[in-house]
Amino acid sequence: GDSCCNPQSMGYIKKIVENKIPGIYVLSLKVGSNLIQDMENSFFMNVNDQVREVCSQLAKDPHLKGGYNAMGFSQGGQFLRAVAQRCPSPPMLNLISVGGQHQGVYGFPRCPGESSRICDWIRKTLDVGAYTQAVQEHLVQAEYWHDPLKEEDYRKNSIFLADINQERGINETYKKNLMALKKFVMVKFLNDTMVDPPISEWFGFYKSGQAKETVPLKETSLYTEDRLGLQEMDKAGKLVFLGVKGDHLHFSEEWFYTTILPFLQ
Repeated sequence: GDSCCNPQSMGYIKKIVENKIPGIYVLSLKVGSNLIQDMENSFFMNVNDQVREVCSQLAKDPHLKGGYNAMGFSQGGQFLRAVAQRCPSPPMLNLISVGGQHQGVYGFPRCPGESSRICDWIRKTLDVGAYTQAVQEHLVQAEYWHDPLKEEDYRKNSIFLADINQERGINETYKKNLMALKKFVMVKFLNDTMVDPPISEWFGFYKSGQAKETVPLKETSLYTEDRLGLQEMDKAGKLVFLGVKGDHLHFSEEWFYTTILPFLQ
């Protein structure tokens, strides 16, 4: 529901980073030929295609050939993790995920953007058939819909999240590429009413078979089996878990300056 250059959101972030770190080069990713397409693609463009498009943009940008830091907000955080896992050239140095849903979501209490019509349609579509091929191919939010009551359906039919989370087998390249990060920073909003469950922002999720009790990353099979290398990264001090008071994507400039900017310098 956002765009690369909205002066109230991503355009604003780009501006304050540039102001605080003189000389820094900041690329705010646009997926589509204009801002309307960029916003619509955040709802309707297959995430795998979005990742390919972004990988192409990064590879063609001469400013980034020596490596870059990546920062993603909300679903952008998990999508950039896919970029790290799938596209090691140019190398991603640090990944900062601000409210990214790394184990997916199971619930849609609020919807970003301004169109309640789109939000209502998404809710109904997810409720009817999140794991049907047509919905998976054409609705972004379905591609990280993680139903703990239908784990087998999720593993079998999720075309994006189940793949990057190694749910159907181990892609050693994904693991190697992610482990190449210097730091993987995950920001969780402590009063989040949009991401369900909020612990997904720290790679936790609902305990399988129910949707009430959650487990932290270290108690998930993803960690204990180290399918992505997160356990090894954790022991090496590469995982950073940050909590910030506020609802989804609500933070102060001061917090951003003191907590996030040091990872970009």
